[in-house]
Amino acid sequence: MKPVALLRCWLVAAGLFVFAIGPVLAADIRVITSGAFSAAFKELIPAYEKQSSNKVIISYGASMGTAPDSIPTRLGRGETFDILILAGPALDGFAKQGKVMQGSRVDLANSTIGAAVRKGAPRPDISTVDALKKTLLASKSIAYSASASGTYLSTELFPKLGIAEQLSTTAKKIYSERVGAVVERGDAELGFQQVSELLPFEGLDFIGEIPAEVQQTVPFSAGITTDTNNLDAARDLIGFLASANAAPVIKKTGMNPIVAKLPWTPN
Repeated sequence: MKPVALLRCWLVAAGLFVFAIGPVLAADIRVITSGAFSAAFKELIPAYEKQSSNKVIISYGASMGTAPDSIPTRLGRGETFDILILAGPALDGFAKQGKVMQGSRVDLANSTIGAAVRKGAPRPDISTVDALKKTLLASKSIAYSASASGTYLSTELFPKLGIAEQLSTTAKKIYSERVGAVVERGDAELGFQQVSELLPFEGLDFIGEIPAEVQQTVPFSAGITTDTNNLDAARDLIGFLASANAAPVIKKTGMNPIVAKLPWTPN
C-alpha cells in the first residue's frame, strides 16, 4: 500500500475510534444543601469547578420541616437533584424512603449548636448548663431554627432543663430564613442555630457553643439520589467535598471536617 493511502486509512481508523468513544461531556450536578453546610459549599464550589468540567447548580433548603423551601417539601413536590447534603439522620430517612441510594452516604463534617446576639448587645453567659438555663429564662425573645438544631432544642433540651413551659411565649421557631437574620435585625434578643449558620452574619456577635454536657453534635452528610442521571459526576463532587483539600474551608466556616473514606472507588 502506498504511504499516502496508508496514512489515509490510519486517519479514518483514528476518526472512527474518536467517534466510538464520543466526547467527554460536562455534567450539570444539581445539589440541594441545608444551611449548616452552605457557607463551606459556596466557597468550595468555585475551586471544584476550576479543576473539573462539571458545573454545580446549587439550591438551599432546611433539612426537615414543612416549610415550602425545605428539602422534604421540595422532594415531595417532585423537584429532582443529584446530591442531597443535610443532617446525616435526615439523609438516612430519605434513603429508607427510596429517595437516596443505599450506601451512598458520605459524612462531610460534624456540626454543633451555638448562640449569638445582635452586634453590640450584652453578651449573656452560656458557658455552663446552669448559666445557659438562667440566660434562657432571662431572655425576652429567643429565636431557634425549624431544622435539626431547633428540633433538638425544643423537643429535648428545653424539656430536659425543665423550662419548656416558661419558654413557650418567648422562644420562637424560625421558618424559611436564618436565625441570624432575625437576631441581626432586632426581632429576637438571642438566637440559636448551627455555628456555621451564625458565623456569616456580620451584624451578630457569636457568644459561643452551648455547653458540652447538653451539646448535640450532628454529622452533615452527602448522599446521591436514586433519580440521578449523573452518577459519576455526583461521586466526583462528593469525593472532592470529603477530601483533605476541602477540610480547611469546612473548618473555617464553623464545622469540624471529616475526611471520609468513600464507599466507592474514586475515578
